[in-house]
Amino acid sequence: MERLAAGVDVGGTNTVTGLVDAKGKIYGQRSFKTKDYPYFCDYVERLVQDINFLVRQNEGAVLAGIGIGAPNADHFKGVLLNPVNIRWYERGSEPFGPDNMKVIPFVEALKGYFPSLPVLVDNDANAAATGEMIYGGARGMKDFIEITLGTGLGAGIVSNGDMVYGYGGMAGELGHIIVRPGGRSCGCGRRGCLETYVSATGIVRTMLEILASDDRPSRLRNVAVAEMNSKMIADAAAEGDALAAEAFERTGEILGLAMANFVVFSYPEAIFLFGGLAQSGGLLWEPAKRYMEANMMRNFAGMVKLLPSGIDCSNAAVLGASALVWKELMRLESL
Repeated sequence: MERLAAGVDVGGTNTVTGLVDAKGKIYGQRSFKTKDYPYFCDYVERLVQDINFLVRQNEGAVLAGIGIGAPNADHFKGVLLNPVNIRWYERGSEPFGPDNMKVIPFVEALKGYFPSLPVLVDNDANAAATGEMIYGGARGMKDFIEITLGTGLGAGIVSNGDMVYGYGGMAGELGHIIVRPGGRSCGCGRRGCLETYVSATGIVRTMLEILASDDRPSRLRNVAVAEMNSKMIADAAAEGDALAAEAFERTGEILGLAMANFVVFSYPEAIFLFGGLAQSGGLLWEPAKRYMEANMMRNFAGMVKLLPSGIDCSNAAVLGASALVWKELMRLESL
């Protein structure tokens, strides 16, 4: 019988579930609109239906456990804490918790349906790092950092084979290290955070600043502000647009400096870059590597690899979530 783990990617728009074996092969996926289920109990019922459907579709499959990648997840408590883009309700009440503070008991809810199975939840970036360790380029590594470059900048830090969670479970928010004191406003309420400069949205802000201050020609001058995106900037830079190339140079400079600082606190074997912005090839990688080494403490110079993620980007969220199960089972088997 084939043991398969359910990987669940909980997003503000869609919830995607897949069954994955220990080598990272996916045995079917299902998805539904998260917002179609405003009541949490109904949402969980639909999620359970999808998991059971996939198991039935794979004759002889045995469910090994359920891993969930979700925003604002507390891995230790098994809850989601005030997920910004998801608004669930209890029957006949306001959103979860006092004063509309949402504490979503995700693991407890699924344990009601699967009491004998391991059910684990973690935030998106930590799940991506676990996926990298189980299926991707970090197999065999005990010390590495996974940086996810999407709308924001997330990170998962692995030290001596274990995820770094810290005292309250939220360690590793590297996107909110301040790199420019008093700089750009951030959704976290502070100013100058790394993700406001190094992310898909951050490079758009950089591009707009360059267009406003540099009168050289650019194909992006005719693009409406609301329509500008990181792919447009990458395409323009690849075709020789000097201002778009400058946006990547500035982004790579800040990322490289930040990574040189990250190396000091955990001395990883490698730093993996993952996500849409990381797909821009040498446009980002070349300056990021150059500035990382230029700012590196000499003890670490040339010692840390900068690598692309080894996880299939199109299925990364499901793979990362399912990897939580295999890592937990390996931990239990080693006891």
